[in-house]
Amino acid sequence: MKNNGRKVVLVGCGAVGTSFMYAAINQQIAQHYVLIDVFKNAAEGNAIDLADTMAVLGDNSFTSIKAGDYSDCKDADVVVITAGRPQKEGETRLAMVADNAKIMKDIATQIKASGFKGVTVIASNPVDVLTTVYQKVTGFNPNSIVGSGTTLDSARLRRLTAEKLGVAPQSVNAFLMGEHGDSSVAAWTTATVFNKPILDYVAEGKISQKELDEIRTEAVNMAYKIIELKRATFYGIGVCLTRIVKAILNNEGSILMVGAQLNGEYKNKGLYTGVPAIINGDGWKEIVEYKLSKEEQAQFDASCKALEEVVNTAYEAIK
Repeated sequence: MKNNGRKVVLVGCGAVGTSFMYAAINQQIAQHYVLIDVFKNAAEGNAIDLADTMAVLGDNSFTSIKAGDYSDCKDADVVVITAGRPQKEGETRLAMVADNAKIMKDIATQIKASGFKGVTVIASNPVDVLTTVYQKVTGFNPNSIVGSGTTLDSARLRRLTAEKLGVAPQSVNAFLMGEHGDSSVAAWTTATVFNKPILDYVAEGKISQKELDEIRTEAVNMAYKIIELKRATFYGIGVCLTRIVKAILNNEGSILMVGAQLNGEYKNKGLYTGVPAIINGDGWKEIVEYKLSKEEQAQFDASCKALEEVVNTAYEAIK
């Protein structure tokens, strides 16, 4: 990866993509940005709008931003894909699969044709399925493809847990794993607050298992609530994507809750889903395995099985 002049290409200039771009520019993670969208005016307009920040942010913000095309992916460090039709009110992410699988196939084909050699980060929904589709279509090294996974879900879980305990969210280490959606699993046996197991807090009566179950349900359903209130959710995922891309560009070696391809980890294989993984300049280096309870493992297995069925539906849609 280049040390200077880092370049990020965004595919999809809707609310999620532009929220990511705005957060990335404010956090100064790269020097060059390119926006691609099927509606070229959207890419052009957002590029101009975002360029207006350059004079205010200063010399260290970024060097260039423009509307482009897939040929711009050739020398990019990271391509971020957020394109796809939005989730409708009351619709599950998995219900979107056929439409967005076809869109992803077209995007993947054009990115591969560009000669792109960097890392791909995907947030298009259903993200676990579409990340798996992207890898199949491109044939790229699975480690160079990173789904947003349950990064946002886990952020919601941490925030809600912190509110219940009256502590800062940064003090909570807890995550949801599996599908970015209804079947995701709260791995409470691994969770800590100030490095103290959260199950100790349960034993001390500071929080109950029922409250933990309610927190998991609220975190999983948060998107439905936001969509009902304002039709879309984008700020949270925009910042989460920025965090993932920053870890890649800086070759951090940080552990994040991303979509990585299982190859026997957590007793499953062959698809991308939300798991803790080490993120570096090449994508995800390896999946970190925690010891789950029997119940958590069974829930994770069920989540993967549900995803496998939808992946097969996606494959049929792109034949």
